[in-house]
Amino acid sequence: MADFILSTCSTADMPESFFVENDIKYTCFHYTMEGKEYPDDLGKTMSFKEFYEKVSAGVTSKSSQVNIEQYVALFKPYLEQGKDILHVTLSSGISGTYNSACAAKDLLCEEFPDRKIYIVDSLCASGGLGLFVKLLDDQRKMGKSIDEVLDYAEKTKCKIHHWFISTDLSAFYRGGRITKTSAAFGTLLKICPLMNVNSLGKLVIRTKNRGKQRALEAQVETMLARCEGGKDYDNYCYITNSYCEDDAKKLASMIEEKMPKLKGKIKISTIGTVIGTHTGVGTIALFFVGDEREL
Repeated sequence: MADFILSTCSTADMPESFFVENDIKYTCFHYTMEGKEYPDDLGKTMSFKEFYEKVSAGVTSKSSQVNIEQYVALFKPYLEQGKDILHVTLSSGISGTYNSACAAKDLLCEEFPDRKIYIVDSLCASGGLGLFVKLLDDQRKMGKSIDEVLDYAEKTKCKIHHWFISTDLSAFYRGGRITKTSAAFGTLLKICPLMNVNSLGKLVIRTKNRGKQRALEAQVETMLARCEGGKDYDNYCYITNSYCEDDAKKLASMIEEKMPKLKGKIKISTIGTVIGTHTGVGTIALFFVGDEREL
């Protein structure tokens, strides 16, 4: 395996076993709830159950990105060991953490001029970021050099599809993703918008669906139309959810029925506390490899 560090952040929304088994390093975003700051540490400091029960009860949360000092603390020990680093950030269309990582790189390049430090703006989020770094890890395990993996990353990142639905639009309104009127009418009429992350890494609404069942069907239909291989798709498929695991399992079953090569392969995980701050309860997100995302 190529000898360089592959790292990302907690907003990949993968379980800790994912990072350990694939030797992917990560650093944590933070969030503030009830006047106290917590790390977005994969549900260890505050369990996902407790977090989403608080959100359901009306407690608000505010997220904060990884800062320059955190990135220096993540990178420097590996640079001191003589290792190069390929770090993949949360989409710049959602967070400013890419700029912080680049600033940390500039500082460390002065101290370690012989080392390579590459920062990739993933244009991905949540399980899409997790899927993206897994693809990069696969390239690393094939023995590809850090430069080859970087080239692959830039060519591949806009092929990682993100398709979200939500049964509760209040958090999207608070985060400025939709208007107050849209959130109110959407809730009243039981509208579940189908959203995706576009080619600039920004969350946009694509279609509006009446009811959760229709929205789930729209996710499956979109995947069939956009994934590589159509019904014969057998690449990675991840689903994340914010305290609605039964819906996530239902979506997985619907996909497996249409794409039998995925049976038993779909990975379901929980949306973490930072992404969950912006989605609220009731979000089901689908991620797969497909054609190029559009604006």
